[in-house]
Amino acid sequence: MRSQRQERVGQLLREEISRIVERELKDPRAGMITITDVEVTPDLRHARVFFSVYGGDEEARATLEVLERAAGFIRGELAKEHLRLRYLPELEFRRDESLARGARIFELLEQVKREPPPPEDPPDSGPDSTP
Repeated sequence: MRSQRQERVGQLLREEISRIVERELKDPRAGMITITDVEVTPDLRHARVFFSVYGGDEEARATLEVLERAAGFIRGELAKEHLRLRYLPELEFRRDESLARGARIFELLEQVKREPPPPEDPPDSGPDSTP
């Protein structure tokens, strides 16, 4: 369970990292990135940054590589923002699979809706009826 301080720091980092990725990251291999969440350790020295990207697995792998290479740059930009943190956390990037999973579940539910209902069994004549 995260403390209130961890939640606040995570939210602040999510907003700032999103801004930096959107405006400052110029690598063409990076897809359309959305920073979905940031989990910060209790000592505030490490942050796990979750992202989603538009596209398939190949785009996600390329984007993860870009983010991992840019982690130092992103930390430097965070330092320029004058965040009032004793330690600027080390950043670890991970793909957020929850959006893709949710979209797949929605797709399956829509498919079930479109399928015709199964035929109903004919009603029995009663308990004593034998074929």
